[in-house]
Amino acid sequence: MATLPGNPSIAQRIAHAALSPSHRQIADYVLDHPLRVAAMPIDELASVTGVSIATANRFARALGFEGYAQFRAALVLGFESALAPVEKLRSRLDQSAGVADVFAAVLADMAGNIERTRQGLDRQECARAVEAILGASRVFIVGFGSSSWLGGLLLRNLELYCENVQLLTSIEGSSYAARALHRLRPDDLVIAIAFPRYFSDTVLLASRAHEAGIGLLALTDSANSPIASMSSIALYANADSQYYANSEASALAMIEALSSAVAHASERSVKAAEQLTEAVLPWLHGSHSGRLRPVAEGPASKERDETAVSRKKLASKEPE
Repeated sequence: MATLPGNPSIAQRIAHAALSPSHRQIADYVLDHPLRVAAMPIDELASVTGVSIATANRFARALGFEGYAQFRAALVLGFESALAPVEKLRSRLDQSAGVADVFAAVLADMAGNIERTRQGLDRQECARAVEAILGASRVFIVGFGSSSWLGGLLLRNLELYCENVQLLTSIEGSSYAARALHRLRPDDLVIAIAFPRYFSDTVLLASRAHEAGIGLLALTDSANSPIASMSSIALYANADSQYYANSEASALAMIEALSSAVAHASERSVKAAEQLTEAVLPWLHGSHSGRLRPVAEGPASKERDETAVSRKKLASKEPE
């Protein structure tokens, strides 16, 4: 093998290696699908590239590794957070468990996440978060990927108590959010939501708000999150999951807790609740909502009225 720079990448190793036709076949697949290969055990790579397991092992040694395990470990570097759900899922599937066991285990994990989130609450940060939301002229919510759904729930709750709340997630993507954040004012607040796997767009837009000196409230999983260090206020929700990149349950619980605290502190919470109830009452199921709807005129309604009158007359008659 030719001389390589210190800590060479897999691509550099492949470029400098003398590879046989079968090894080149594997190399082409690795270069085209590095993330996929990083999650593959040796038998899967051998099968997909049409070579033997022994050939796959010799390919790894041709690149300067002791074996396939060392090759795969090097390939994984840089993909740790992206591959974490794959590795966790592979590990769980290797263990025998019934369907009900999975239900119970996941629900137990959710409960544990929420309890750890509760125990880790910083009372001062909670108070500052509520004060910042109610004191802001405008609140902008930023979150992409699964965090966009979390942002939608936060918007739904906060718009009852804040005059101007905007969710900067649209079909246009991050460019819409970038244009909106360009108009930020000092009395605005940006709420950035990011959980593993962190979307780079969320991190970039949060950094823009931070650089502009705008208040930034981070809803994330830990102080190691890329948006935590740039935030002026941070609320953390444990989000460990056995099957996915993160669990949404504790994040949803944190959002509901934050919204409830805002409602408790808001001077217009009762009025807002009354207005909301009045607005949605005609759409609620039950007899109480039916009375609010106008009675349709026409033959059908006339027939119903006549039937009701007849039943009333029959009920009032004395038995013979």
